[in-house]
Amino acid sequence: MTQQLGSDKQFLDMIRQNEGIIYKVTSFYADKEHPISDLYQEVVINLWKGFPSFRGESKYSTWIYRIALNTCVSFYRRSKRDINYVDITMDIPDTVDNNDKIQELYRLIDKLGKIERALVLLYLDDKPYKEISEITGLTVTNVATKLNRIKEKLKQMSNGDN
Repeated sequence: MTQQLGSDKQFLDMIRQNEGIIYKVTSFYADKEHPISDLYQEVVINLWKGFPSFRGESKYSTWIYRIALNTCVSFYRRSKRDINYVDITMDIPDTVDNNDKIQELYRLIDKLGKIERALVLLYLDDKPYKEISEITGLTVTNVATKLNRIKEKLKQMSNGDN
């Protein structure tokens, strides 16, 4: 019984320390029909289910990113619908000069596929390619290749070549 209480406390501490990651990923995939709170809850449930089998071979944050991204992508696969609206602007600085550029970038990111968006999210969060690889299950080379292609795709889209 005492071990279970210690495990529960450890889980809650992990969630508190990494809630920003969960919130960031869920806000990236949230829409009007599926609010952040629903996705957040799904992620926490999946983390709880997987916590006993966490072996510590990666950092908690890496594991949490992986579970959160997989949960959000799976959530939309189950609902079998396209995402029409994504609210990802909450942490963007409200500067007049950059606001239009940032809004345009996020509008273009919203047009990317689910996996492409996940890669962009991790890239914008300054994760090294090796950690992105661990989170997504892709090789480091594949991460680099996909990010380069995504950058090129975003450039083409911004020039009206979509």
